[in-house]
Amino acid sequence: MSKEVVIRAENISKLYHLGQVGTGTLSHDLKRWWARTRGKEDPYLKVGVENDRTKKSDSEYAWALKDINFDVHAGDTLGIIGRNGAGKSTLLKILSRVTAPTQGAIKIKGRIASLLEVGTGFHPELTGKENIYMNGAILGMTRKEIDRKFDEIVDFAGVELYINTPVKRYSSGMYVRLAFAVAAHLEPEILIVDEVLAVGDAEFQKKCLGKMGDVASHGRTIIFVSHNMQAVQSLCKSAIYLKAGQLQAAGQTEKVINNYLSKEIKNCLERKWEEAEAPGNDLIKLLSAELLPQFTDVSEQIMVTTPIEVAFSFRVYKAMHINLSFLLYTASGTCIFNVGTESKELKPGTYHSVLKIPANLLNDDIYTINLLFVKDTSVIIFGKEDLLTFEVFDIVREGNWYGKWLGAIRPDLDFSIT
Repeated sequence: MSKEVVIRAENISKLYHLGQVGTGTLSHDLKRWWARTRGKEDPYLKVGVENDRTKKSDSEYAWALKDINFDVHAGDTLGIIGRNGAGKSTLLKILSRVTAPTQGAIKIKGRIASLLEVGTGFHPELTGKENIYMNGAILGMTRKEIDRKFDEIVDFAGVELYINTPVKRYSSGMYVRLAFAVAAHLEPEILIVDEVLAVGDAEFQKKCLGKMGDVASHGRTIIFVSHNMQAVQSLCKSAIYLKAGQLQAAGQTEKVINNYLSKEIKNCLERKWEEAEAPGNDLIKLLSAELLPQFTDVSEQIMVTTPIEVAFSFRVYKAMHINLSFLLYTASGTCIFNVGTESKELKPGTYHSVLKIPANLLNDDIYTINLLFVKDTSVIIFGKEDLLTFEVFDIVREGNWYGKWLGAIRPDLDFSIT
């Protein structure tokens, strides 16, 4: 039995006049009015450029979204992914009815709670308690319904001590904790959450994802925007991928994420810095990092059978016991392994380190490397995320092939039939 469609986007487009509110000129307004009077199309809908921030254009208009179509069914969990400026937040604002589309129509059935940015819907002069009741009223809740949920909201947000304090005195973390607690607990049929969870600490983010999973399990609909692919993959059954305001892919979450990662993430096999500009601090600086595939053929493509060496050089400014911690992640955010060197006392000077990854260990995927410098085996003195990025390809086989090999790794182990 098919589920009811609760959100339908039909040819949604949003055009912005760059640097202005409205058209910005009387002549443009008159041309638009004259076109509408004659039943003609807005003449400025044809002159907008693609929303690519990296390209210069002479046009005064840009499409933040262009011809977006999708359906969301009751109980669905939909992830929206894409780079900054892809149009994700604009789409959420249209779904939340904060702004209207320039073209197309959006049809929504159900009560919506939106968390688009820190403090959405909060009045800074009101206390946390007053804002809970105000937001509940905006969502159409009765006072009795809010009373029933009040203690649960305060407990989840962890702001009981400050509940009678004006929210203008809250930190950004407290603000978003309370805002999310209100949005998630006041029983909306549709919950829309933008990347605001990045404001909270890791524990709170995990708590929020758990709550959204609980909301979804009760048949409510969730639309979730995040740059954390692991969070999207764990929470969302389906996803859409936006690029420069246009829909690139829609469907099963893992396939859409793989599509996004293959198009957006570029290899970065080497990084070097002059000492003055090198990342680090007054204790240590990272001077270089380089991925060295040990190619055995002329393809120069990193395969699952390619051994890899990763070389680092760094400068120590104060004598101390140091070990390096190497973390390898898939582009979706899964940590494949974390391996460290032995702790050694290093005197001031320049040092080198090499990590060897054997052949037939990594699966075909896109990987990023994080590096930590750890003092006395427990104190992180410096860390560099997304240091290097590389893609590993599978071997092309003749005959049957069943798609991507399952598993985070694919070691070549001794496994036979006798």
